[in-house]
Amino acid sequence: MNRALILSLVLALPLLAVAPVAVHAQQAATPAATPAATPGKQVVDNGTRILTTLQARRAEFQKNPTALRTFIDSELRSVFDREYAAKLVLGPHGRGASDADVKLFADAMTDNLMQRYGAALVTIEGKPRIRLKSETPLPGGRGVKVSTEVLREGGNPIPVDYLMRDNGGWKIFDVMVEGVSYVQTFRSQFDAPLRQKSIAQVAADLRAGTLQPQADADGAH
Repeated sequence: MNRALILSLVLALPLLAVAPVAVHAQQAATPAATPAATPGKQVVDNGTRILTTLQARRAEFQKNPTALRTFIDSELRSVFDREYAAKLVLGPHGRGASDADVKLFADAMTDNLMQRYGAALVTIEGKPRIRLKSETPLPGGRGVKVSTEVLREGGNPIPVDYLMRDNGGWKIFDVMVEGVSYVQTFRSQFDAPLRQKSIAQVAADLRAGTLQPQADADGAH
């Protein structure tokens, strides 16, 4: 399983799954409210649920990519802290940037990645599972690191860490696969384009597909 496919899996599973659970919690609210799930429990429980959904609808999604994209879009946007992640990816190039430019870049980057890697979700074979290892507070009260392993049939466990912060609910702003940070990987890749062009121009290149960030920057397959 290459890093691009792993990133598709680990990004999508918790992101796709958190929003529907919040809706159910609202609908089923009672005077004796159930305590909110921890970030780690959300990642594991909801990730397991969404894997089942993806496998059950595999044939449908393979025949109808639009349905897959709609499914992803409808669930992902409310639980991935895109603007905060975008600021981290922009790094020094984002200093002094307007909120509008940061949002433009965040939307373009997320859409580009989901367009390219979203389809990989229906190619996952076997029954990968997510095992929670630990939850650790991040320095300075920045949030928590949820450490997990992706367990695969016939393969070694893959360590995956999710960095999350409470921003109107627990949201993911970085993913580390085998110690490699999504934010750091893309910050390195966007450094050269951002030295030459404005944030808005780089966002436009992402939209047009002329700039293609690589989740598997080392070219692993």
